[in-house]
Amino acid sequence: MKAQADTLSATLFAIADPTRRSILARLARGDASVNELAAPYEMTLAAVSKHLKVLEGAGLISRTREAQWRPCHLEAKPLKAVAAWASGYERFWTRNLDSLGDYLKTMEHGGEVKPTSKGKR
Repeated sequence: MKAQADTLSATLFAIADPTRRSILARLARGDASVNELAAPYEMTLAAVSKHLKVLEGAGLISRTREAQWRPCHLEAKPLKAVAAWASGYERFWTRNLDSLGDYLKTMEHGGEVKPTSKGKR
């Protein structure tokens, strides 16, 4: 379980940065070189390389060699773990959104809102 938590932490850390999320979005469209990935940003290749190292360390990208070209490739499996973790909160959000919907329907019909057993509306 600890290894899964460490992997999830590394993935969440990697995707916390907007530049790295943008790089992943670009790689979702296809493999790209470091120069291609760096083109949209006003930063040095060294700075982009640091972002790529974080993504690679989290297992979100891999690099291969094709002659002189060293493309970066998206590895989406760690993102599946993030999605699974976040989906654990779906029941919470669904329950709260259902309560909000009930409340709004009651208010729309001019009805009185009755508190729940815990005093919530």
